[in-house]
Amino acid sequence: MSDFIYQGKRVYYTEAGEGEPCVFLHGNTASSRMFTYLLPLYTPSFRVILLDFLGNGQSDRVETFPPELWIDQGHQVVELCRALDCGPVHLVGTSGGAYAAINAALEAPELFRKVAADSFDGSTLPESFGDALLRERQAAKGDESARAFYAWCQGEDWEQVVDRDTAVLVDYGRKQTRIFRRPIEEIQVPLLITASRADEMLVNDLDAECQRLRERNPLIQYRLYDTGAHPLLLSRAEELAEQIRAFLLA
Repeated sequence: MSDFIYQGKRVYYTEAGEGEPCVFLHGNTASSRMFTYLLPLYTPSFRVILLDFLGNGQSDRVETFPPELWIDQGHQVVELCRALDCGPVHLVGTSGGAYAAINAALEAPELFRKVAADSFDGSTLPESFGDALLRERQAAKGDESARAFYAWCQGEDWEQVVDRDTAVLVDYGRKQTRIFRRPIEEIQVPLLITASRADEMLVNDLDAECQRLRERNPLIQYRLYDTGAHPLLLSRAEELAEQIRAFLLA
């Protein structure tokens, strides 16, 4: 277990496995613990680095998350990789972590080899995103399994973490907050997008979105599945691990 300092606060990370370095990025309201049962699928091939974004998991807490949360999280990834000084690394981000992974690569492409972005909703979010998320989070806080997941990832203060995260994400939809520091199609490293057409948490037309991105940048490729829950990285773990390993090691 290790940490580095970001904006005066401690950010936690841990490592496992051997091979090319690969940083895994968790989604909103989760922590690096979400990857616990996936490690055997990746550690034989990679030096896996698991990060808890600031305000989550075993990292220091914040009173509020920054308005451009996913851009800030991308910067945290950049600072981690600079602190590790281990050469270009791979990134695997899922859900909100996919936005962070893309932002990190847009900010400092020289630090990264390839990026796998799983189960995110494209370049823009509809105005209805915030209200739909608020309803989903309110329902989740009343669901025993969701509450257990939050507590497992965050600890005893899970409800405060979830409320802070909900507040900033609701504004993403209502205020149309900037998601990326630059358009995705300007990415300078190979990017693999994966998602499920059956994912009820995704609202955009990802077939059209991914085709548009692919046409504008040949470094971008995608694989959409007809089945699978959110995030796909967990719901179809073995199949997606095979896909991601092949992409990263090619």
